[in-house]
Amino acid sequence: MPKSKDDAASGTRQRAVQSVEVGGRLLLALGAQREPMALKDLAAAAGLPAARAHPYLVSFGKLRLVEQDPATGRYALGSAALQLGLSALHQLDPLRVAGPVAEALAASTGYAVALALWGNFGPTIVRMIEARQPLLVAMRAGTVMSALHTATGRAFAAALPVDRVAGAIAGALGDPPAQPRKLTKEETELLRRAREDVRLHGVVRAEGRPIPGINAFSAAGLDCDGEPAIVITALGRQDDLPVDWDSPAALAVRAAAANISARLGWRAPAPRRG
Repeated sequence: MPKSKDDAASGTRQRAVQSVEVGGRLLLALGAQREPMALKDLAAAAGLPAARAHPYLVSFGKLRLVEQDPATGRYALGSAALQLGLSALHQLDPLRVAGPVAEALAASTGYAVALALWGNFGPTIVRMIEARQPLLVAMRAGTVMSALHTATGRAFAAALPVDRVAGAIAGALGDPPAQPRKLTKEETELLRRAREDVRLHGVVRAEGRPIPGINAFSAAGLDCDGEPAIVITALGRQDDLPVDWDSPAALAVRAAAANISARLGWRAPAPRRG
């Protein structure tokens, strides 16, 4: 069996079972659809003749990976597939998932890259990857960021309920969340703009504030429920990191967040028909 590119690169030789790969294409095709599928459509989506696909589906049915509706004959993922998916979700660690994506972003752009979780005190940096030319910024693991006055914080705020955001900003920065209070007019406007930026561009940005001379783009990695599990931020000097919405930095951060979201199980809602 010829080596794959990955095998050749790593100097290892791995055996693969072709029939498992073929059957796996059927499961992946089912998983990509939101509705049960007819045999001919499922087979076509997996690149197989219907006659070849059917025996795989029979075997998957015995394992409860696939179920067939007796009334329509259509196929859907079964209870065992559901259990596998739930187990995979429980095993996901956002930081572990996002780590390689952040490293790749830093390597490809040369910018500093930060990962943040929403902790007990609000948006909290949990990992910082230095830029090729180190930045003199006071950001390190454990730094708590403003929920509305930093790109990292606004990326979280744009995807969180208003009361969560209000609780994080009610007390002094770094204090435990206080009783939510009503947002001020300025805070309400900042939150509205953050949500609008995410809706239109997929990222939020900071231009020379709150860190003088530093620009940043941030975006949230969403979990299977659409909650912001982690935020990825790219930072650079103002003369090195343009803040145009279609700049390479903005596109790279948006793509990185989308990659993290996909790995965490997020699927965007299907567009409405009609």
